[in-house]
Amino acid sequence: MAYPGYNSYGGPMQGVPAQGMPMPGMPAGIPPGGGYPGQPYGGFPGSFPAPPVQDPMWGYFTAIAGQDGEVDADELQRCLTQTGISGSYNPFSLETCRIMIAMLDRDYTGKMGFNEFKELFTVLNGWKQNFVMVDRDGSGTVEGHELSQCITNMGYRITPQALNCIIKRYSRSGKIYFDDFVACCVKLRSLTDNFRKRDSMQQGVVNFQYDDFILCTMSV
Repeated sequence: MAYPGYNSYGGPMQGVPAQGMPMPGMPAGIPPGGGYPGQPYGGFPGSFPAPPVQDPMWGYFTAIAGQDGEVDADELQRCLTQTGISGSYNPFSLETCRIMIAMLDRDYTGKMGFNEFKELFTVLNGWKQNFVMVDRDGSGTVEGHELSQCITNMGYRITPQALNCIIKRYSRSGKIYFDDFVACCVKLRSLTDNFRKRDSMQQGVVNFQYDDFILCTMSV
């Protein structure tokens, strides 16, 4: 069974500055490299771990992460709004931010660490590129057949009946907005990942225990 991939839909992270340059909206007093003024990395309880070497995302992550060194849905929503990753489209809703975190929340804490933060930016840029390809008039919406095209472009092979169900679920008055498109992509990726982990023979068939099924479907 060949499952769709999404790594090929990565690309440069929009809004990420050159090394050492603060990003828009970064609070004053927090150096671009992370940490706190006058404090080295680590060395005291509650501090952030040592930063990845020369990673331009680290400074922005520490600027918006909580004292626990992780990002929750409210912090992620502010971050995505400040970076402008949604471009001319409407900012992401809090609910979409929650399920984006859930997609990468492998320990079920409701938050994401630095590696998950970077991974999210990569897949978001890929999904945005896919959306822009079919949103040729820049309206911020696509129609049902265009959503089907996006899903096919990402490598998913699902039946017309399933596609029709997805279109009805994520459209408003026949249009799919970027925020809803991302929510759809999150759901597709998460459910596919959960299914693939349980499909040991890679045949496209899985037997679920009821509780496991609920865990897979209700976690995103």
